[in-house]
Amino acid sequence: MIVKMLHDKGFKAEHAYTAGFVSIGLSIASWCGSMKLEPLGVSRADRWGICVGEWAPTFFGLGLALAQYERDENTLHSVTH
Repeated sequence: MIVKMLHDKGFKAEHAYTAGFVSIGLSIASWCGSMKLEPLGVSRADRWGICVGEWAPTFFGLGLALAQYERDENTLHSVTH
């Protein structure tokens, strides 16, 4: 249901995969930035990196669900038309 709604609003599998890769980059950037800017050191930097890094699997999973939906939708349309 959520996948259909996202697809209907124009969100495609490629968008989700791109967001996954961007979140990996943001995770590394936030970890490095936090290491340099935070006075609390490594533990705080690790928490920032892990928080942002957890987004990537969610986006990749969503991308897989959207890809499956798109494939099923294309199969349905090619059979009926």
